[in-house]
Amino acid sequence: MRSHYCGHLNESLLGQDVELCGWVHRRRDHGGVIFVDLRDREGLVQVVFDPENPETFMTAERVRSEYVLRIKGTVRHRPAGTENPNMATGQVEIACQALEILNRAEPPPFSVVDAISDESDVNEETRLRYRYIDLRRPQMLQRLRMRAHVTRTLRGFLDAQGFLDVETPILTKSTPEGARDYLVPSRTHPGEFFALPQSPQLFKQLLMMGGLDRYYQIVRCFRDEDLRADRQPEFTQIDIETSFMDEDQIMSLKEDMLRELFSEVLEVALPKPFPRMTYAEAMMRFGVDKPDLRIPLELVDIGDLMKNVDFKVFSGAANDPKGRVAALRLPGGSSLSRKEIDDYTQFVAIYGAKGLAYIKVNDRAAGREGLQSPILKFIPDDVVEAILARTGAENNDLIFFGADKATVVNESLGALRIKLGHDRGLVEREWRPLWVVDFPMFEWDEKGNRWSALHHPFTAPTVNDIEQLEANPGAALSRAYDMVLNGTEAGGGSIRIHRPEMQAAVFRILGIGDEEARDKFGFLLDALTYGCPPHGGIAFGLDRLVMLMSGAQSIRDVMAFPKTQTAACPLTSAPSPVGDTHLRELGIRLRATTTAT
Repeated sequence: MRSHYCGHLNESLLGQDVELCGWVHRRRDHGGVIFVDLRDREGLVQVVFDPENPETFMTAERVRSEYVLRIKGTVRHRPAGTENPNMATGQVEIACQALEILNRAEPPPFSVVDAISDESDVNEETRLRYRYIDLRRPQMLQRLRMRAHVTRTLRGFLDAQGFLDVETPILTKSTPEGARDYLVPSRTHPGEFFALPQSPQLFKQLLMMGGLDRYYQIVRCFRDEDLRADRQPEFTQIDIETSFMDEDQIMSLKEDMLRELFSEVLEVALPKPFPRMTYAEAMMRFGVDKPDLRIPLELVDIGDLMKNVDFKVFSGAANDPKGRVAALRLPGGSSLSRKEIDDYTQFVAIYGAKGLAYIKVNDRAAGREGLQSPILKFIPDDVVEAILARTGAENNDLIFFGADKATVVNESLGALRIKLGHDRGLVEREWRPLWVVDFPMFEWDEKGNRWSALHHPFTAPTVNDIEQLEANPGAALSRAYDMVLNGTEAGGGSIRIHRPEMQAAVFRILGIGDEEARDKFGFLLDALTYGCPPHGGIAFGLDRLVMLMSGAQSIRDVMAFPKTQTAACPLTSAPSPVGDTHLRELGIRLRATTTAT
C-alpha cells in the first residue's frame, strides 16, 4: 500500500511520486491550504492539500487527529523560510494528489502530540490502559526500536562466539529460588501445579551437563514479588551459560559483549577492562553492593575514632560488633539550610536511621570556632580534627554522620549519597561499568534463624574443602560476580557447583534436608553424578539494560505491554476471574466467603 516510510523521505527523492500510509499527527488549516503531518514508525513528513485539487481537499477537511490515511503525492522542496531543521524530513513536503481515509479515529484519551515526555500530565494508568495509543509516541517507538537493536546485536555477538540459542521450558517444577513462584494448575494431574520459571537456572546447568558447552537464550522469566520501578512480574533475561571457563574468562567475554553493544547501539566506547571491586570494599565505601561511580562521594569509616567519646549514639555503635559509624562529606554543603538538612533527616529515616548528625566546616583554619554543629560539644578536639583529616574536609564542606547497626548505616548513608549526588548536580555524564566480586556465600537470616544463600543455592564457594565450609559458613566467599552499570545491577552470575557432595553440603548449610533436597532438586542431584563439567554463567536484565541505554526512568517504558506496580494490566483488565466450569476442570474450588455475626 505504500512505497516509502514517512521518515525516510529527503531531498534525494525530489520530483518523485510516493505513496505513504500513517496516522495524522497534526492538522493545520492555513487559510485555504491544509497541512497534515503524517506519522508512521519511522517519523513525520508534511503533506500539503491544495484547493486546486478539490476532491482531495474536501476529504482532507474531514481529517482529524489519529485518522489513518493513505496518500499519493510528489516530493518537493518546502518553500524558502519554512524548512524545519528539527525534522529529519524538514527540507521536503508532499504535494498530495490522492487521499484515502483508511480509518477514522475517536478523539484519543490523550494527545500523542502533547504527551511527548514521560513527565507529561498524562497519568501512567491512562497510558497503560490505552497502551496502543501510548506506543505511537515518538520516544516509545524509539525505545522499542532500540530494544530490537539491542537484542539483534547481542544475538550477533553470541552467535559469533559459538553460543547456541536453546529454549527451556515455561511450565516447570516449583523450586525455592528466592521469590514466590507463579503457579499454573494442571488439568491432567488434578491438585498438582506447574510453576512459571523465575529463571532457566537449573535447565541451563542441565544443558551444560548435556555437553552443549555454550548456551544463551533471550527468555521470559516470572517472579511473584513486590514491584518497583525496575521490577515486573514478567521480565526478560539475556541468559548465558558456559562450560570449562572460569570467572575471569566469563567476565572478560561479557565485557567484550557489552563493549560491542554500546559501540553498535549508542556509539559509546566503554573502558577496557572494566574495573573490579570486592563486595566488602563496595559496602565500606558506598554502603551498597551496586555503587554508582559517577557520584564522587564516599562513606568514610570513623568507628575507631568514636569508641571513647561521650556521645553514646556514636560510641555505642562504634563498640557494637554489628555497628558502624561512618561519615559522608558533601563538598560545598555548608550552604545547606536547616530546612534542607531536616528534609535529608526525614529521608534517611525511611531506611531506619534515627537521626542525621552533621558538622558544617565554615573555616577549616579557625579550628572549633570555624565549625558549626549541635554535636561538637560531645566530641573532643583531637577527635574532631581526626574526622576532618580523614574525610578530607575543606572550607564550606558539610559532613553527615551515620551511627547504628551497620545495615542501617549502609542503607541510609548509601541512599543519601545517591540523593545528594542528584540534588547537587554531582552526577558525571558518562558510563561507569563495574564488576563487584567476592560476595559472601551466605547471609544470616535473623527472622528465620538460619543461613540463606546471598545469590542462589547453586553458586560455588571459593573453598573446595567441605569441612572448612561447614565449620564457618559466615566466612565463606562465593564465586559470584555482578555487573553494575551507573548504580544499577545490570546482570549477575557465578561459577556453579559441579560436585554432588558440595551441592549436598550447601543444601545442609541452608537447612534443606535430604528429603526436601530430593523432592525439590532430585533431577539436578542425579545429573551431578553423571559427569558434570565445571561451568558458570551470567544473566543480564534486558529490560534494565535498555532502560539505562535509552534514558528511561522505569522498565515499564521499555516494555510494550507492562504491568502496573500492583502487577495488573489496565489494558486487558488482567488478572480477572475465571468461570466456574474452568475451575472445576482444574479441580479448584474457591472457599466461600462468610461474614461473622
